[in-house]
Amino acid sequence: MAEAESVIGTPDSAGADETAVPEERPKGRRKIAVLFVVAVVAYLLDLGSKMLVVEKLEGREPIKVIGDLLRFEAIRNPGAAFGMGEAFTIIFTCIATVVIVVIIRLARKLYSLPWAIALGLLLGGALGNLTDRIFRSPGVFEGAVVDFIAPAHFAVFNLADSAIVCGGILIVILSFRGLDPDGTVHKD
Repeated sequence: MAEAESVIGTPDSAGADETAVPEERPKGRRKIAVLFVVAVVAYLLDLGSKMLVVEKLEGREPIKVIGDLLRFEAIRNPGAAFGMGEAFTIIFTCIATVVIVVIIRLARKLYSLPWAIALGLLLGGALGNLTDRIFRSPGVFEGAVVDFIAPAHFAVFNLADSAIVCGGILIVILSFRGLDPDGTVHKD
């Protein structure tokens, strides 16, 4: 009888439980890999763009990309979004560090591809701006973030900021659709 249950796949059989566990683990590992690949790509794009901006654009006239609608202009931002909170650079550094730790801890329970992408974007963006805060002048944990994308009538931002915003929007959409990071769907 036990052999028949293990062949048929009855949920109560010990053989079925053993085969179900290995199937879940690789799927979760793939989602974790996606999270970290997205994070690394977002981080490297941000880091590379900032290095290029500092080398080629800092101290020079802005470059008009689309007339007066979009230009590239090197700006050092010690504050948060829209240049607010310049006196709180250390607090922003701590917040970014906490976000990174929370995402890494949450990754263990991750079984959703869209959540992996969203969290990867958040992680890559947070790491990008944290790198600036740690390694750029005026000093460790007080560094100014390099911003350079300057749309008309809007704040100047960078690729890390874009990754954070896109990841945040995706998280809001996933939450409204009832999809949890563990892959379960609920209708509340």
